[in-house]
Amino acid sequence: MSENSLSEAEYDAITDAAAHWCMRLHAGDCTAEERRAFTQWHDADPLHAFEYAAMLEIWDVADHLPRSEPSPVVLPFKQRSRLRTYAVAAAVCLAALPLAAFTGWEAGWLPSAYEHFDAANGLRKVTLGDGSQVELNLGTELVYRNYKDQRQVTLKKGEAFFKVTHDRGHPFIVKAGDGQVRVTGTQFNVWKYEDQVRVMLLEGSVQISSDTQHAGVPLSPGMQASYHTGDATPQVAAIDPNDAGLAWRQGKLVLDNLALADALPLINRYLNKPVMLADANTGAIRIGGIYNINEVNNLVPSLPKVLPVYLTQNQDGNPVLNSIPRKAPKG
Repeated sequence: MSENSLSEAEYDAITDAAAHWCMRLHAGDCTAEERRAFTQWHDADPLHAFEYAAMLEIWDVADHLPRSEPSPVVLPFKQRSRLRTYAVAAAVCLAALPLAAFTGWEAGWLPSAYEHFDAANGLRKVTLGDGSQVELNLGTELVYRNYKDQRQVTLKKGEAFFKVTHDRGHPFIVKAGDGQVRVTGTQFNVWKYEDQVRVMLLEGSVQISSDTQHAGVPLSPGMQASYHTGDATPQVAAIDPNDAGLAWRQGKLVLDNLALADALPLINRYLNKPVMLADANTGAIRIGGIYNINEVNNLVPSLPKVLPVYLTQNQDGNPVLNSIPRKAPKG
């Protein structure tokens, strides 16, 4: 289907459908049948996918709007349903109105800039609206928003290295998982995988918090902090001089004699289907080597050739590493 061949009504129908699916998929009562129907609609035409991706970005902005609301007005059911369908689009309409946009900017809840970046096919370097430089690892996705009182990046997944433009009166916030990194101007790396986050500081100073309830922990150059979802405070330690955590910037994955339990999170970030461990004994087996991040898929099937393991598959289709039992000595 060509966008140019569509009538205005047909194009509006696709936009309406995208808004509907965005609302339903974010609803707590969305059913498996609805999700299958959405996938069928989404994959039926590239324009469907494009409109839905655009609607998701609108939803993301709307999610940051103030939560206080005036007293509700009771409406007939059909009208309420229709309004809910267009609730996300209404946020953009608000931003499109100069007076409302100015008011939202002055109040500090509407950004003056919104940028989305991803590195689905390889390493990528981008410049944010404030001039800050960001290097994105393979498979990384982040969003940048510029508010009146702060610059804000949400690291949705992956890893990024930041060179932040100094602006003491306009702090730079990186949200990752439940926590955040707060800086004014510095160089640091943030890695997020599932519920794990690791921050490495090379230059300047930052404040790290693992959630929104506790005060930040200061980091100085040569230090790192890590946390999981649910942690009250991050764990802080010195960066090992031999740490190869930044080798990805040269397109390399370095595993320096790591236990599989520690190596798999580093490997899995580059895989569509993460590798699982059969048990703790398998996780204790150690692995080393230097690998090209674009060829990590080839690493998994080769592991039985270099380690005492064999591969199986679980019911979800994930490869599973199993240790080969040692034979008891004779005699």
